[in-house]
Amino acid sequence: MPKPTGFAARSILGAMLLLAFSTTPLAATPLAAAPLPPATAVDGALDIADLPRLPELLGTDVSGQEESSRIPFAQRYQAVHHGGIVRAANSSITCRAARSGSAAACSSVQQGAAGTNGDYDMHYIDEDDDPNTYNSSRAEIALPGNSTVTYARLYWGGNLRAGEQKPPEDNGRVLIAEQGGQYQQVLADTTIAHRDADGMDAFQASADITPLVRRAGSGLYTVAQINVAMGNSKAGTWGGWTLVVAYENSAEPLRQLSVWDGFEALDTSRTTHEITLPGLRIPARATGSAGIVSYDGDRGHQGDSVSVRTDTGEAFALRDAANPATDLMNSTISGPGRAITRQPAYPNTLGYDSDVFDIGPALASGGTGLTFRFTAEDPGYHLGALFVQADTRR
Repeated sequence: MPKPTGFAARSILGAMLLLAFSTTPLAATPLAAAPLPPATAVDGALDIADLPRLPELLGTDVSGQEESSRIPFAQRYQAVHHGGIVRAANSSITCRAARSGSAAACSSVQQGAAGTNGDYDMHYIDEDDDPNTYNSSRAEIALPGNSTVTYARLYWGGNLRAGEQKPPEDNGRVLIAEQGGQYQQVLADTTIAHRDADGMDAFQASADITPLVRRAGSGLYTVAQINVAMGNSKAGTWGGWTLVVAYENSAEPLRQLSVWDGFEALDTSRTTHEITLPGLRIPARATGSAGIVSYDGDRGHQGDSVSVRTDTGEAFALRDAANPATDLMNSTISGPGRAITRQPAYPNTLGYDSDVFDIGPALASGGTGLTFRFTAEDPGYHLGALFVQADTRR
């Protein structure tokens, strides 16, 4: 009988590790969204076909990044120039059918009725025509004319446990395509948040994709293969993505642009959290906006709120037509002005928030710092990113 063709695992482990983790964060060439080949093991040997699955077999993330159950918020990017921040965002999963007799019909909830993900059988959104992707959704980046992209960061996250358990080794990898383009692989380039608690297996990852967005500019972006579970559980499941883009444009006001991120769980055991942005030069009567990314905020559950104040002013409670002041984390993707184009564009995302708020009233007195205070009641939410633009002076 011929000998197996597999290589002994110990004899090539070092070489395989080198190959597995030498991938650049953003693939330089278009990437087909092909499924991974099946594993082949013979008499304890590791076949070369197992190479794409090596991170899973070793219990490490495919991106090579470490994980942490909590990541304190820290500044990711800041700049002072004429311009601003835009973002695209969408959810990756939605309801398929109600699992609770008291729950509204899935179609009604998708169109904005109150409803929480734990009351529904959740299924993937899949907008592309690629049979090899199991979830995909689109949203538009709309840059003002004659703008130059200075920074772009993609955030993605979700819940790995519902009717199925997804492997956490895939948290740090997604696919992205600009309008008219082919998928490219994106790998997380910083510590991945991963918190397994309270019946949920939540994560968030992110990566700098400035070269891609600077080249592609405005248009619909498609993000696929976010590692989120489908099905039903008491805790529910959710998932989505946000692309934050800072740009320079000489026709716009001089502004301070800041992007902060981390991963903080707020619930009955920890009901408040504050993030302070220091070192600002905000003049009196300035204008500004703030964007917030969070996970598992349920529409109709009161007690989730956010306020902002300068070091010289009074607190202002964030709110708008889509987000009541006492139910701010309510499964919406919204913002002032024209609504961003999304495919699909469900008003109730069933657990994913990416909202932009006018913070002008909080800036009336000016100041040198901004403090955001987040509060939560049962069941709470996970806070993932904060991005701010505010008028400034040299």
